[in-house]
Amino acid sequence: MNVIQNLGARVIAQIEEMGAMLLFLLRSFGWLFRPPFRLYQITKQMHFVGYKSTFVVILTALFTGMVLALQGYYSLRKFGSEGLLGSAVALSMIRELGPVLAALMVTARAGSAMTAEIGIMRITEQIDALETMAINSLQYLITPKMVASLICVPLLVALFDVVGIGGGYVVGVKLLGVSGGSYWSSIESAVEWKDVYGGMLKSLSFGLIISWVCCYKGYYTKMSSEGLGKATTESVVLASVLILVWDYFLTSVLL
Repeated sequence: MNVIQNLGARVIAQIEEMGAMLLFLLRSFGWLFRPPFRLYQITKQMHFVGYKSTFVVILTALFTGMVLALQGYYSLRKFGSEGLLGSAVALSMIRELGPVLAALMVTARAGSAMTAEIGIMRITEQIDALETMAINSLQYLITPKMVASLICVPLLVALFDVVGIGGGYVVGVKLLGVSGGSYWSSIESAVEWKDVYGGMLKSLSFGLIISWVCCYKGYYTKMSSEGLGKATTESVVLASVLILVWDYFLTSVLL
């Protein structure tokens, strides 16, 4: 009976936390449409989430495209279809690898920092000080991060796709000898608007997941250094898992 009781208590606790996360998201978005509008905070967070993540996204995209072209070339050569290398690289990047890998990189770099920043403010009672000064902490801290993520993650994904396709071109055309014309013409004939639309829709949802999970974990962190470390780890792991799970469901709907 104790085992069943403990299992039930854990299930109830998880359901309660899911409800708290949903309410947190709705309350944060509710403050988005109420003045004062924190344009400076939004711009600051866009610089942090977008600009400062650019290098790691470009580096990851370049080598992802290069590896993808290298593997794709030797697979396609078995069937005499080296000319389709461009379409294979482009579709893989635009549909799946671009949104997922860019989101994971943003989670690792910016998402963990969001959790740590808000968590430190909670532990040092800075959030309580904001509430004492009649400044809504959700509007001042959380909403700008969500807006910045919704804007910057799709832009980073677009950059990831372009750099990845360019990296595939360098390996496929310059290194392995595939025709440059066939590389670009296969991309033009294979990539459709629905592929680009699906990738951007994924990137928008991934940006929301990153800011939502990471801000929630930091906002409700336990009042200790150990609690902050645990919250940071949980935020990165949970956001990464949700990105992969949500990617599957979106892919099944968009196909």
